[in-house]
Amino acid sequence: MASPSPSEGGFDPTVPAPLEDGQYKNDSLEDQTLLLLAGLMEAGQEDEHTCKQLNALTKILNDEASEETRSKEPHKPLCSLIDTDSVETILAYLDMRQAPEVRGFATLTTSAYLKAAGDKGVEYLSQFFYSRVRKATYDDFILAFSVAASIFPIVPDITAELFLSEGFVPSLGSLMKRKWKSKKVEQAALEMLNAACMNTPCREAVKKYCTEWLEEIVNFVPPTHTDMSSPERNEVIEDGSIQQRTHSEPVRNLAAVVLAKLQVGLKAVPSAPTPGQEERIQPATTSMEELSDMFKNMLSSKDSQQNSIEGLAYASLQPHVKEKLAADTKFLKSLVKALNEAAAKSPTTYGALSILVNLTSYSPHLTEEQKRIGQLKAYANAAKDPTKQNPLSDDEHVGKRCQAVFEAGVIPVLVTHSQHGSTASLGLVVSIIFSLSKTPKIRGQMAQQGAIKLLLHAYSIFPTDNLAAHRTTAHALARILITTNPLHIFGGSNPLSITSAIRPLILLLSDDPTTEQRDLLPVFESLLALTNLASTDDTARNPIIRLAFPQIEELLLSNNKMITRATVELICNLMQSPEGVAKFADGSKQASQRMHILLALTDSEDFETRRAAGGGLASLTEWDTAVNAILERDRGIHLLLGLCKEDSEELRHRGVVCVLNLLTAPGKVGEWGIKKVKEEGGVDALKECLKKSRAQEVLEITVEALKKLLGNEESANDQKQLE
Repeated sequence: MASPSPSEGGFDPTVPAPLEDGQYKNDSLEDQTLLLLAGLMEAGQEDEHTCKQLNALTKILNDEASEETRSKEPHKPLCSLIDTDSVETILAYLDMRQAPEVRGFATLTTSAYLKAAGDKGVEYLSQFFYSRVRKATYDDFILAFSVAASIFPIVPDITAELFLSEGFVPSLGSLMKRKWKSKKVEQAALEMLNAACMNTPCREAVKKYCTEWLEEIVNFVPPTHTDMSSPERNEVIEDGSIQQRTHSEPVRNLAAVVLAKLQVGLKAVPSAPTPGQEERIQPATTSMEELSDMFKNMLSSKDSQQNSIEGLAYASLQPHVKEKLAADTKFLKSLVKALNEAAAKSPTTYGALSILVNLTSYSPHLTEEQKRIGQLKAYANAAKDPTKQNPLSDDEHVGKRCQAVFEAGVIPVLVTHSQHGSTASLGLVVSIIFSLSKTPKIRGQMAQQGAIKLLLHAYSIFPTDNLAAHRTTAHALARILITTNPLHIFGGSNPLSITSAIRPLILLLSDDPTTEQRDLLPVFESLLALTNLASTDDTARNPIIRLAFPQIEELLLSNNKMITRATVELICNLMQSPEGVAKFADGSKQASQRMHILLALTDSEDFETRRAAGGGLASLTEWDTAVNAILERDRGIHLLLGLCKEDSEELRHRGVVCVLNLLTAPGKVGEWGIKKVKEEGGVDALKECLKKSRAQEVLEITVEALKKLLGNEESANDQKQLE
């Protein structure tokens, strides 16, 4: 069980404790430290006062540890003032019987001390732990176990060394199997085991020596009324009541969490038994399904909710548990409700988000080369082929789970948490949105519920060096913007600017430096999203042209036809802007080369590419500089007339618009256009277009073009014959 956050108790650990009535104000740094330590040793203080003293000591130690914040006044190393008695005093505030806010501040103070004291601090910590365990009283066990549970996340390597010291873990089983036992010792031991499971060697030791005891707790059947009223049931010792082989509900819940971690952790990191030790390894008899059912039932209780969520965060890593949880509408709504009510920076929030990530995450798609490498590694290690996917993890099953999570109303809750949560929690939020965005039919609703605003906010606050988070955020944004009308999201009364979405999308056009093989799906979906934005106005088009045109130009020559097609479609929309036209028709050598490529794409094998290229040229040829650039190309007219003879009405429409624009260009450019079109067989091409076409608009444009070539009388005759 994670230590409580100090902020939950009403104190901000980043703010130094106020000095009351001038307290310590005129004292030296050494005196301040000694006075704080003396104050902490006093018994009977109010928790609020204790928290303020711990907070002040934490700040002093943190300042001492940094060259920038260390006091410039000459003074002894402050850690030298903290002797073994002082360390014991600080560690005593980690006792599980202390108030949660006191434990939270004591955890921060312990962390600051260990950081500042170095090896000496580790030595004092070890002495404290071993001496308490050797005393072997219930009070000492509770304190030792509480300290270990609290400091595991702070100094995992050091705590693991204490935990794995010879004989310690094996002794826990016999300690817990006594006829008479302390409920609080049992709970403290479980909190320690729960924290220890974060470390692989510790987790394996717990599996070897404690599984049988954990199973006994989880499968415990509460005693009957007669048993409970037995005169010898209760006795009193140092820490309060002890009971004869009974287990409280919180203890059972915590034991279930530890069992879940063991089952998931040891499957992920398999290990062979040590020779001669096989008899100590007890196979788990409680299945993960049984544990997950237990966690689900615990979710509705405030007292056990955190344990429930922590256990499900591990249990939901398994495909069959994911499927069962996602199929339970009541559970999903309860989970979303718990997330909504949880504090922004709390273990409950992080755990609930972890469950949702597990339910919605798609399996990575491996290339054939990656599959072969995985198979070879599995063969070399005599292990199961990791490339063989569980059927419940395929895209169809994950897609259904995503739909169920969305229908539970998760998006508005995620939007709320994204505003106040930690960066780590925000990463989980973005991962959930990314998975949900793969389902096209819910993208519009996601946008309406605030997903785009969430993603733009996340992109702006992720650290600049966190490229993976930025790319995931941008990819989710791209997916939603593919099928969402930008005018419904940006502009008007909405404060979001359309330009704020452009930079994230452009990021996806570049290679991901963290992967060996380029994934073209983000590139493709980014191009589609940019095309959608470019369909609005020059407010979107011009920033795209200025920021991304070199990348767009490179993608135009991609070997992948889908990328080429999407790029041409984007260019087609960019041609509605004068800046876009200038890229192809400003008279420069580069512009001439771009025009050559665009013309060549009208002859592509891919229909959609030909259509987009024709659309782009139809817009371009409205400008006389662009007409001149086409006439200068040897095959320019030939390719445009080829569009006029296509079997598709859409392509013929684009072709005749281009030809008419050539013929009607002003001045000498137009005269040159008429001359070249005639020389290239334009009359026959347009007549063929007339015969094939049925759309009134195409017929009218073709007749008008023929008039320019042949004069009014002959083109009118041609129209009559067709009628």
